[in-house]
Amino acid sequence: MTDPDPIARSAAASPDAARVAPLRVGNASGFYGDRFSALRELLDGGGLDVLTGDYLAELTMLILGRDRLRDSGGGYAKTFLRQLESTLGPALERGVKIVSNAGGLNPAGLARAIRELAQRLGLTVAVAHVEGDELLPRAAELGLGSPLTANAYLGGWGIAACLEAGADVVVTGRTTDASLVLGPAAAHFGWGREDYDALAGAVVAGHVIECGAQATGGNYSFFTEIPDLRRPGFPIAEVYADGSSVITKHPGTGGAVTRGTVTAQLLYEIGGARYPGPDVTARFDTVELADTGPDRVRISGVRGEAPPPALKVGRTSVGGYRNQVEFVLTGLDIAAKAALAREQLEYSGVLDGVETAWTLVRTDRADADREEEASALLRCVVRGGDRERLGRAFTGAAVELALAGYPGFHLTAPPGDAAPYGVFEAAFVDAGLVEHTAVLADGRRIAVPPAKDPLPSADAGPPVLPPPLPAGPVRRAPLGAVLGARSGDKGGAVNVGVWARTEDAWRWLAHTLTVEEFRRLLPETAGLPVTRHPLPNLRALNFVVDGLLGAGVAANVRFDPQGKAVGEWLRSRWTEIPEVLL
Repeated sequence: MTDPDPIARSAAASPDAARVAPLRVGNASGFYGDRFSALRELLDGGGLDVLTGDYLAELTMLILGRDRLRDSGGGYAKTFLRQLESTLGPALERGVKIVSNAGGLNPAGLARAIRELAQRLGLTVAVAHVEGDELLPRAAELGLGSPLTANAYLGGWGIAACLEAGADVVVTGRTTDASLVLGPAAAHFGWGREDYDALAGAVVAGHVIECGAQATGGNYSFFTEIPDLRRPGFPIAEVYADGSSVITKHPGTGGAVTRGTVTAQLLYEIGGARYPGPDVTARFDTVELADTGPDRVRISGVRGEAPPPALKVGRTSVGGYRNQVEFVLTGLDIAAKAALAREQLEYSGVLDGVETAWTLVRTDRADADREEEASALLRCVVRGGDRERLGRAFTGAAVELALAGYPGFHLTAPPGDAAPYGVFEAAFVDAGLVEHTAVLADGRRIAVPPAKDPLPSADAGPPVLPPPLPAGPVRRAPLGAVLGARSGDKGGAVNVGVWARTEDAWRWLAHTLTVEEFRRLLPETAGLPVTRHPLPNLRALNFVVDGLLGAGVAANVRFDPQGKAVGEWLRSRWTEIPEVLL
């Protein structure tokens, strides 16, 4: 049976809610392939109330889609099931709830597999799951075309319903990453659907811990300042009843939680000040950070607004086939050698009518004392719909140049076949058309309605910037001498968050790094739409570059297909910096 609306609430968080004991949520996975032992490490390292795992990146949905084509019973993250073999029992003994989106395209199948695992282990466990994100059967009806996968980004109220009904383990399909924290917090504190400030605080906490060790010193610009990064601990969010939180980690684990590591993760894969989600729009321009002790950063002040009326939908499809060859060019006349290789391959006719991208990577240096350091790479990437033509017919034509080409000719790999590549596209559907459903451990089904009074998304408007830094002596230096950065992908766009660590550096950053200067420093962004979003509360700017990644990570159109190092490239660029900052 289907209950109409059992999770509608009206009680607001009480004024003294922040004094209630927090809910401790540890996240053990930032992607499908993260550290296998992390679940056990978090469970054994100290007290927790909830253990989460985020497995679903945009690329993962394509991988799981292809897995489901091979096996209709697949489509979920099998790694998670193997992790539970050694952690399910201890979690039940300690009363730790487990919540994960590892269900991927088949949350019901994963829930069934967990029950079978528990039976083999002699455990009694209540397993619930959340479904309704799967839109593939209705893709044409909803105007989504004919994709390989089509999944709406659900919120956290289905998770909350499962936990309120007594579930020990909740698995979902495509939810927003932050929903893995919002759902348990909403259930624990009894938040209502319109307690937007508390919900927004949980979204921010979830955003910080969703990528695992990126909150504890991993992928951090100032990594040389982080102690013991050999094996950084995974992050924990202590969420309070008013939505504020403290980000921390278990004592004795590697890495660190600092205002800098939290700021870096807050800037990861975001857009402007308004961060829309299915349950709430969080105002990232209201986030306040404070160091409260070693490895403890408090997040407070977050304001929330009603969510937009539409849900984001991730669509993946097979875009065609891809192949590449890399020519190694060594010693003198690198440019001339590259020109000859390109001219010969084009003259062969193998590239006629084929989408082709050439890149010359100048990794060589003059008078090198190692052959590899004297060498550059010329990469030729081809794409299209004819697998045979892009396979060995293409790579074989490159090999045929071996004795007739530039001096020192060799390739980085033997001839190979073309491989399929994927395309990720975002779309939006009215939230009322998505059948968000919590399936409880006893089989009951609870319908989760959309927000009652949604608000269309809108820009937050220009913030007040600090006064410019007074004029003074400058010196040429890399931006990274005074600024941190973190970049990431959203479909074909890349975001580059740049932050200052002092107020003076922020005054300089806010008025110096314009869109024009950003484009000058990163010439690959020329001709692409670039939007700058200031976040004065974080002393940060966020740049969104549309189209830099082509059709997204699965299409693999550039050297860094996920844009993960664009921020570090920006930091390596030299410009005139006030000496007072250096």
